[in-house]
Amino acid sequence: MSLDLTPHFRRFFEAAPDRIHLAAHSHHYWPDASELGQRHAWQDAAVLADRKWSRVFGEIWPIVQKGIAARLNLPDPDTLAFAPNTHEFLKRILSCFPADRPTRILASDAEFHSFSRQIARLEEDGLVEVQRIAAEPFDTFSERLNEAAAAGGHDLVFVSQVFFSSAALGPDVQSLVASVPDPETFIVIDGYHGFMAVPTDLSAVAERVFYISGGYKYAMSGEGCCFMHCPPGFGPRPRDTGWYSAFSALERADGGVPYSTDGMRFVGSTFDPSGLYRMAAVFTWADQIGLTVPAIHAHVLELQDRFVSGIAKAGITALTDARLVTPIGPGVDRGHFLTFETPEAPALYERLLAESIITDVRGDRLRFGLACYHTEASIDHAVERIAEILGASSGQTASV
Repeated sequence: MSLDLTPHFRRFFEAAPDRIHLAAHSHHYWPDASELGQRHAWQDAAVLADRKWSRVFGEIWPIVQKGIAARLNLPDPDTLAFAPNTHEFLKRILSCFPADRPTRILASDAEFHSFSRQIARLEEDGLVEVQRIAAEPFDTFSERLNEAAAAGGHDLVFVSQVFFSSAALGPDVQSLVASVPDPETFIVIDGYHGFMAVPTDLSAVAERVFYISGGYKYAMSGEGCCFMHCPPGFGPRPRDTGWYSAFSALERADGGVPYSTDGMRFVGSTFDPSGLYRMAAVFTWADQIGLTVPAIHAHVLELQDRFVSGIAKAGITALTDARLVTPIGPGVDRGHFLTFETPEAPALYERLLAESIITDVRGDRLRFGLACYHTEASIDHAVERIAEILGASSGQTASV
């Protein structure tokens, strides 16, 4: 049975009742429960003042760690670190490698800007050497990445769980781990379009891979709450470090800089903790209503099929004539947005935006992100409105 979570997202829907939001992959709506988390953050600041940090680290932080660990099937929640954005984690990871030679990196050519921009800039100055594997064709990507990884010689292998520009799935992580010959090579999975969208079990690779994601997308918690699973022993002393990294560390007798041995070694310094409160509230809400990642994933894939079928029936040629980059078909898994490649993408985005239909455009790719808060009825209505705006080949909207 399809989900109907509309009552749980009342605040966002009532704030803009005429908006048709089809960009959940960009800015996911927050459930009403997250507002309670935000209020609790403010209340704790007012009541506890300086002492609020004892509550943040003693109660809220562990709740969020346990919620993430449960959804990723991680054996130890303490391997999880938090930061305001994933760029902080990337910088700390890069600071773990030798400074007397370029860092050797293997990645895809479809990584998000938080990685690709920084790496390209370092590449300009000869500080990194990058081998990029083409993401397309998707059906052979994992094999081609594994072959490159097996050749060895890399300090860092960095790849997305779900590609941001297409929603196609990245590599099979277990086979990637098995392909990397050097046990000291860092393997980092960018899970920003995977966490709480695609069911993920890291139990078999938790001792070997880093996993980075955050609350802005499918975790429904907004900005400022990103996290990284840090496998034990990798990067024990990042050069890019904040004073929170010393929490729980034993004082060194030699006067050196101390580090925690768990995920705290990758934590920075003072931050806005309200995102943690919101994420804790979202996890509590989801657990209370029995909302699981597999249920969300199945619901969204059904809605994607309905959307694609609907635009075909409606004869919306601006979309049916475009290349559907994201694989669609029986038994084909994918992320939570549909990507249409067409030179008209920017113009289509603007036409829809002018009528309060929110999508997302990346160059010549128009993306439609569906979510747990969409229903079959809301998708049918969206298709009807898109047909009215973009035009249907028959001149009339079709029944979906």
